[in-house]
Amino acid sequence: MSRNSAPQDAIVWIDCEMTGLDLTRDALIEVAVVVTDSELRPLDAGIDVIIAPTPGSVENMADVVRTMHTSSGLLEELPDGLTMEEAQRRVVDYVKRWVPEPRKAPLAGNSVGTDRTFLARDMPELVDHLHYRIIDVSSVKELARRWYPRAYFQSPAKNGGHRALADILESIDELRYYRAVLFPAGDGPDTASARAAAAEVTATSSALAIARLSQAQDDAARA
Repeated sequence: MSRNSAPQDAIVWIDCEMTGLDLTRDALIEVAVVVTDSELRPLDAGIDVIIAPTPGSVENMADVVRTMHTSSGLLEELPDGLTMEEAQRRVVDYVKRWVPEPRKAPLAGNSVGTDRTFLARDMPELVDHLHYRIIDVSSVKELARRWYPRAYFQSPAKNGGHRALADILESIDELRYYRAVLFPAGDGPDTASARAAAAEVTATSSALAIARLSQAQDDAARA
């Protein structure tokens, strides 16, 4: 597919590596992006940028984080990392080549809300270009664990090793797996079936259930 023919319903997959999870002191040190179409097919090999850490952020890393980034090889690459300004420029330019129109493509990943908070702090232009909605594979995973545990326990093994590009490719594969085993093939339910399901949910809504519980509690208190 030509980069001049942006796909409809593109999804922007992002994974980040940080020196920790504290927004007040930890640094964003690696960002990888892969854009897929709505069928979860990558449109390109993706982009991976390493960012020179802020002063003190490496020295203040927890031992478990230092070990992780040492084992992955990321720590030794940090001295040659880009400035945050240059890293953001490269990532934004890459995303815009595939998704030129702002606020159309959602951000996707695993527990991607955490990544988004660091991106909002350090790469606000990138976050501003994306839709406010997100696709979080970890949400699907948590539902599978509760509703379809056999599917959950058979999900593909992960070997990304805490490098951003490998991790985000595994996230794409993970959603492909859950789509295959949890979501119906084809066009899904017909209109009549969908309407019937919506009517049933409305008739048994959580709000009504809470109202009944509240009423029962009030009645019990007055008894």
